[in-house]
Amino acid sequence: MGFLSGMDISASGLNAQRLRMDVISENIANIDTTRTEDGTPYTRKYVVLEERGSNFSDIMRSKTDEVQGGVRVAEIGLDTTDYDLVYDPAHPDANEEGYVQMPNVDLSQEIVNMISAYRSYEANVTAFNAYKDMAVKSLEIGS
Repeated sequence: MGFLSGMDISASGLNAQRLRMDVISENIANIDTTRTEDGTPYTRKYVVLEERGSNFSDIMRSKTDEVQGGVRVAEIGLDTTDYDLVYDPAHPDANEEGYVQMPNVDLSQEIVNMISAYRSYEANVTAFNAYKDMAVKSLEIGS
């Protein structure tokens, strides 16, 4: 295990949670987008994380090189839940019955997800700083 592997693990968590917050922000920003380039309402996105170094080749590499701990983004998926129908016959995207398909983004769910991502980001910063402080203290022992 290398000297900087602890920092690398925390940094991978920071990158993953930052991307997660970016995706959540995009969902919130498009909460009222009824028409995208393909003509459908905006579809909510979500981030799937997985352990870094979980496949066979990564494990073999970790035995010969550096330990590959941490987390990575496996995919950015699209939520397949149905769109909300809102009655608004004056809306330009209303169908023949006067209903508009609204994005499947729930603001309260996105806020909870944002708080979770923020807390995870904050925990990774704390772990990174603790590791950095321990490294500095260990260097002071030798001097």
